[in-house]
Amino acid sequence: MPRSTILTSLALAMAIPVFAPAMAHTAPNEEAITFETRTGETVEAYSGFLTVPMNRSDPDSGTTKVAYVRFPATTETPGNPIVYLSGGPGGSGIGTAKGPRFPLFMAMRQHGDVIALDQRGTGQSDKPAPCVSSVEIGEMERISDAEHAERYKLATRECAAQWKENGVDLRGFTTAESAQDLSDLRQHLGAGQISLWSISYGSHLALAALSAIPDELDRVIMAATEGLDQTVKLPSRTLGYFGRLQAAVDAQPEAARLYPNILGLIERVHAKLDANPMTVIVPTKDGGSYDLLLQKRHLQQFSGGLISDPQYAAVLLMMYRQLDEGDPTMITFILQRFWSPDEPITFSAMSLAMDRASGITPARLKAFEQQASSSPVGKYMNFPMPQILDELKEVDIGPAFRDGPFGDTPVLMLTGTLDGRTYPEGHIEATAGLSKVEHITVENAGHNLFMTSSEVQDAMHTFMRGEAVKSDRITVEAPDFSKLPDLGG
Repeated sequence: MPRSTILTSLALAMAIPVFAPAMAHTAPNEEAITFETRTGETVEAYSGFLTVPMNRSDPDSGTTKVAYVRFPATTETPGNPIVYLSGGPGGSGIGTAKGPRFPLFMAMRQHGDVIALDQRGTGQSDKPAPCVSSVEIGEMERISDAEHAERYKLATRECAAQWKENGVDLRGFTTAESAQDLSDLRQHLGAGQISLWSISYGSHLALAALSAIPDELDRVIMAATEGLDQTVKLPSRTLGYFGRLQAAVDAQPEAARLYPNILGLIERVHAKLDANPMTVIVPTKDGGSYDLLLQKRHLQQFSGGLISDPQYAAVLLMMYRQLDEGDPTMITFILQRFWSPDEPITFSAMSLAMDRASGITPARLKAFEQQASSSPVGKYMNFPMPQILDELKEVDIGPAFRDGPFGDTPVLMLTGTLDGRTYPEGHIEATAGLSKVEHITVENAGHNLFMTSSEVQDAMHTFMRGEAVKSDRITVEAPDFSKLPDLGG
């Protein structure tokens, strides 16, 4: 996989029968399709696209195509279209609709047409080819965090030059441009307003839209909220997450016996690897193997993904417990699934530029630097940000973008207490300027909480009907932290 991101997407498939209503009117560039999920469910839908300016500040920058799939409403009195904004940045809305959230996409049609949007530069939308740089980090190379960051800066510089030579305007890959794409999409659909349904980076885009085009938005749902100055998460907040994880572990006798001091365990393993990195032999699919010199940064990179949801936190706990005992079984499994040996540093233009463009305020950067050593994940939660902050300065949206939003658009915000990537305090700060926020805390849920409970989905439907949600707290059962989830394969 590309070295720019460590992904830990281990989703379970869900299936329900789907009944399609009579098709509504079509927008320009739409065609009827049979939409099929990854598990074989089908539904009649529309595939469409719109053409938008690549960089609205430069008339000579050309245009780019933004693709979507529209699932028509199942009611005779539909409300405004509901646009799904996926996370990442770089996630595909169309791809998400093919996965475990498909039943929820179908259920949301009771409120209006549901639009699975591939944001600019993602999925079926136009996107530049990934940049494979010439910069490498050898599997057996022992380097410091500072040198590791320098390699990524060099690769960023090289890829920026390569994309420029190929006619790619990176200034077009900003959340501000994507917010204006939503305005163009609204007009394309012939709607007076649209509603937004968002998660993670998608909530970052939703907040940008609340700043830029508030009058065009009806209602907004956000989960795992990422504020406009929260592209880089504060290490102190990550440390706070581990405190909540420890409390959840302590509530389970067997897990508490295995993990009485999670932070102590992590610190001990990190110290061992700092002193003596471990050589791990990783089998490959072709029957061969390769050696990797396991260092603390590898664990921190993987940890930044594994703490997204509590079931994967169980994987993290076992990984550290085994390494503390000198056993590489779990880390070998992870490397087999999520690491590509001998791969140069590779970037997606959209993912790299979007995060760099949103940037970070000087005050938050100072806090990040001061707090980094206190977090088990160190500086790797949002790597390669802020490490590449000195690069791609031309795409930075500017300080005004990172302030707000403000207004009275109705918002439903869902917060998982065991979300290790975005945090309760950050959610409240991100929406502090909004006056109509209904905030639901979902105890024991993580980053991907939409499918954790029917109560979550009931609250979403209640909100979309314009009714007050029944409770500000939902509790779901935590996984057994003493056991591994079904990882498949």
